[in-house]
Amino acid sequence: MPQSVPMEPFEQSDNAVVDFARQSREFLDKGREYLAAGDLHQASEKGWGAAAWMAKAVAEAQGWQYKRHDEFFTVMRQAQDVSGDDRLRNLRRAANELHGYYYTRRIFLRSDDIGQGLDEVALLLDILQPLTESDTGVADASSSA
Repeated sequence: MPQSVPMEPFEQSDNAVVDFARQSREFLDKGREYLAAGDLHQASEKGWGAAAWMAKAVAEAQGWQYKRHDEFFTVMRQAQDVSGDDRLRNLRRAANELHGYYYTRRIFLRSDDIGQGLDEVALLLDILQPLTESDTGVADASSSA
């Protein structure tokens, strides 16, 4: 059954793209905090969330659909086509791997793997950021408040 309620940002402003991109950066920061504290499940899931929310920002800015969890890959493929950046293929896989870690027993998790995954998500966010920006530069979430 399809999700009937679209994912929405925690805080609303007049610009959903800004909200999604800002939340993405906040999730990445939280992921790093959780990693430093040794909470590998939360660190990995926040990394996934950062990627998913930046994809949501891109989809909103580009007029693409992203209402369901499974549309992440479609948006990422479209972003790769538009940006011409082939790194997105592996970076989307890294984000998905972080999501999978959330469901993995603690004994099998490694902080260095999750740290590397967070680094890869940071690169993914940087690559996607220009796709959230209009000609007027409205969506600059890299300087999140």
